Amino acid sequence: MLYSLLNGGKRIRPVLVYLACEFCGGSAEQADLPAAAIEMVHSYSLVHDDLPAMDNDELRRGKPTCHIAFDEATAILAGDALLTSAFELLSQPGERYQPAQQLAMIQCLSRAAGEHGMVQGQAFDLSHVGKALTVEALQQMHALKTGALITAALELGALAANCGNSDQLNALRQFGQHIGLAFQVKDDLLDIEADTVTLGKPSGSDQVRNKPTYPSLLGLAPCKALLQQLLHQAEDALKPFGDRARPLLQLADYIVRRSY
Repeated sequence: MLYSLLNGGKRIRPVLVYLACEFCGGSAEQADLPAAAIEMVHSYSLVHDDLPAMDNDELRRGKPTCHIAFDEATAILAGDALLTSAFELLSQPGERYQPAQQLAMIQCLSRAAGEHGMVQGQAFDLSHVGKALTVEALQQMHALKTGALITAALELGALAANCGNSDQLNALRQFGQHIGLAFQVKDDLLDIEADTVTLGKPSGSDQVRNKPTYPSLLGLAPCKALLQQLLHQAEDALKPFGDRARPLLQLADYIVRRSY
């Protein structure tokens, strides 16, 4: 579990929890547990995605994947344990949150991670390898597989701050939808343009597996134009909040400009 959780990574989802919590007037201490929980869920998903039954990858973040470093059974169990431990963390008693806040956070994360979010997106992805997809279908797949957890990170931060402002919540959700899609478009571009050492995982793997991607459907130049469009839409979602939104917008800019 620790090997997969602490082996690097960009930590974008927990950072979003902290930034959204701050945006809604909360403290870093309030964001600690949901930030850790969402990173545990994300790490579990990577362990399972890398398994031979799914993407069959041997490299993750520049290191052997969990099932290569240990074995397949251990990797399955480590992923299972990370997932369940995330909800144990969110549900532990204490004075930091009201019970209603904890229930809301548990529901938010479970919905984004389960059959209505990430799991459904992964199932759709696996069942469409080598098949033609429309851009709309591809966008829907990634809204589930990648975007749901990114949007949940923002919602978790707001819930941790006990935010009751509907305008702020709606703006964060819109922002999350745009940067979630931007994250995936950038990933698809990096799979083509970056090298294995920089990525920390095999480059060109999407093309080898004949997986539907934005570059394969749109081409490189239109993909880069889409990336900028999504960044502008994310900026517009938070524009009414002025300087309060600056840290979130800086992270959005990083997402579209990152090299791995």
